[in-house]
Amino acid sequence: MSSTSAGMQVGQPVRAPKTGELIATELRRQMVHGILKPGDSLPSELQLMEQFGVSRPTLREAFRILEAETLISVRRGARGGAQVTAPDPAVAARYVGLLLQIQGTTLDDVYEARMIAEPACARLLAKRRTKKDLQDLNEVIEKLEAAIAVRDDSLPDPAQWSGLTYQFHELVMQRSGNRTLAVQGAVLQDIVATHLMMRVSRHFDSTESPERFKRAIKAYRKLVALVEAKDADGAERHWRNHMEAAAKYLLRGELHNKPVVDLFD
Repeated sequence: MSSTSAGMQVGQPVRAPKTGELIATELRRQMVHGILKPGDSLPSELQLMEQFGVSRPTLREAFRILEAETLISVRRGARGGAQVTAPDPAVAARYVGLLLQIQGTTLDDVYEARMIAEPACARLLAKRRTKKDLQDLNEVIEKLEAAIAVRDDSLPDPAQWSGLTYQFHELVMQRSGNRTLAVQGAVLQDIVATHLMMRVSRHFDSTESPERFKRAIKAYRKLVALVEAKDADGAERHWRNHMEAAAKYLLRGELHNKPVVDLFD
């Protein structure tokens, strides 16, 4: 293999992986291949130390790597041990978010990417939806309606509203059946959700119109109806139009072309 194809320059030093990294790689491989599944307990430290022929500090270095990747959780103490956990998309979101921040990416840029990916997910969802998908989407809508109904001024609690809309958008992506788009969408949605919470909390005052929230719920219900009818073209078109309209609200004023990094200061 040439140095170019390997992604290295000629003369660039090659760092040999540490033993802890090699152990983490082997345990990670077992998780990827289903040998170790979420909920499984790893063998005791003594067993793993004997299996890999390493000291306790080296083994715990491997544990720290896997903990940072949210692939295991470790309970300390006499009855402690390591247990396999399901990977958390938020971990990827943090790393991608950091990369976007370093590159000076704006909120408009992130939202534009979502407006490409999420309507495509709505199309796939309409083609592949199950009764459970419809049930879960309608359940979120019912909670959104309840969030408005319980307030005398017809304005929902900002944190509750943001959380529920996040959940609805997440369902559209996760239930599309395309895992790559779902993960990509989850990363972008995590960044947009931070922005949405900031936007809603700042502008939840007497100037906010209750009708905007009612229109959002109406748009959600229309999407579910199109998905239920398996109208893939209609679902994609409607969701793109909805997201374009939402962008005019979310990205207006001081948040237009705002760098992503400003969200996390």
